[in-house]
Amino acid sequence: MRHAIAVSTAAFLVAFVGSINPSIAQRKYDQGADDAQIKVGNTMPYSGPQSPFASLGRTEAAYFKMINGKGGVNGRKINFISYDDAYSPPKTVEQTRRLVEGDEVLLLFGALGTPQNAAVQKYLNAKGVPQLFVASGATRFGNYKAFPWTMGWPSTYQSEGRIFAKYILDNHPDPKIGVLLQNDDSGQDRLKGLRDGLGPVAERAIAAAVRHEVGEPTIDSQIVTLKAAGADIVVSFTTPKATSQAIKKMAELGWKPTHLVSATSNAVSSVLRPAGLENAQGLISITSMKDPEDPSLRDDSAVKEWTAFMDKYYPDGDKNDSNTIRGYLFAQTLVKVLEQCGDDLTRENVMRQAANLHGVVLGMLTDGVTIDTGPADYFPIEQVRLMRFTGERWQTFGPVLRGEVGSPE
Repeated sequence: MRHAIAVSTAAFLVAFVGSINPSIAQRKYDQGADDAQIKVGNTMPYSGPQSPFASLGRTEAAYFKMINGKGGVNGRKINFISYDDAYSPPKTVEQTRRLVEGDEVLLLFGALGTPQNAAVQKYLNAKGVPQLFVASGATRFGNYKAFPWTMGWPSTYQSEGRIFAKYILDNHPDPKIGVLLQNDDSGQDRLKGLRDGLGPVAERAIAAAVRHEVGEPTIDSQIVTLKAAGADIVVSFTTPKATSQAIKKMAELGWKPTHLVSATSNAVSSVLRPAGLENAQGLISITSMKDPEDPSLRDDSAVKEWTAFMDKYYPDGDKNDSNTIRGYLFAQTLVKVLEQCGDDLTRENVMRQAANLHGVVLGMLTDGVTIDTGPADYFPIEQVRLMRFTGERWQTFGPVLRGEVGSPE
């Protein structure tokens, strides 16, 4: 009898525990996540020469504040921990280690810069810590074979170079191209894309390619060199500060080549306005995002939603700064991944869900652009549109374009 009672009691306890909350047994966590929160780490140049990019991190923080105010993701608040790395790779290493080993974050997200992220890529992959939606278009951040814990977000720099090459060949039958590039992997990636896109005419078409260090106070001498080389087209594959200086210097020289500028350096507020809007007329660039200043989008529901977000959660933010839209989209993408993770907040599942985004439409992406990833596709954005600066804003033109570059072996 006692044995029968014991068996019956045990069976009851098992049934009772299971009936209280069946999901408890299914919840899985790694360091940085629990029932209450998800710790997300980030580095950003809040100081130093690239501080204009700081609005990217501030927008992400504002978006997560909004999400937390609505109850978080699957009932968990996002604890966004963002440190200043001053755009210095050694500082990025120091702050990333602090995030992983001190703050014990679940993942790294949206950190800015090619050399900065490259400096911590091997460390994070060795640790098995997701390095998600890197704010750089370098192809190395889509190399799922060598770095399975790393994924970029923007269209790649090589894609940008290819698309610029196509535009040049379609509109300039005998181009003489001068290239201004920052002396690091991001500049080199873009130059490779341009050369690949130009194909057999590359050597003849590129009159000069001049490099500069990110910390150089001025790039005036490089612009003088490009003018002396006889370039009638200039492609600026460089930072916001250097791009702004290049636009201004060309105007001072009375030199008016066709000028194409990188997507990461086309913000009206931090690049074009300091150079003088009158000097920026006719610039060509690319985008994957909507422009809230576009009159045709005045009644667009997504633009209205973004504007309301900015007004409430980031009122000091500059709506003309494309980094605020970029940060908004980055954060939306991470929230989508965390939502898909459900109650399995292990690092392995985070990467599994990041590589499981199919046809994701985000309101502030330009029409026709979607986010798509897979186990063998770590490039979320692969479509863009060309745009031209006219008056006080950018105007898109032409169809959605692709400049796909496969994952490097």
